[in-house]
Amino acid sequence: MQRVAFKMKLLPGCQEEYRRRHAALWPELSNLLTNAGIREYSIFLDEESDTLFAFQKVADGTGSQDLGSNEIVRRWWDFMADIMVTHPDHSPVSTALSEVFYLD
Repeated sequence: MQRVAFKMKLLPGCQEEYRRRHAALWPELSNLLTNAGIREYSIFLDEESDTLFAFQKVADGTGSQDLGSNEIVRRWWDFMADIMVTHPDHSPVSTALSEVFYLD
């Protein structure tokens, strides 16, 4: 499994709504991520900057950011677009992060 990390950005004042929506994650989205080989998916929030830090373990190098052609993912992006910084297609603007240290 490969470890993948990236960051995204919330719009100001949307922290609680982001938490609420993820607490009620759609089962079909959860199943899609699991079936795509994504494990240990965590998202952390820097409350001072509204920056989200995401971490996941992926099989075959395919992470959640690679599932944009899936209808479920596109619907989720549309659902989240009003509280996040997004591209015109509503995909979240995300920046891949390079791993500089790992302790197993």
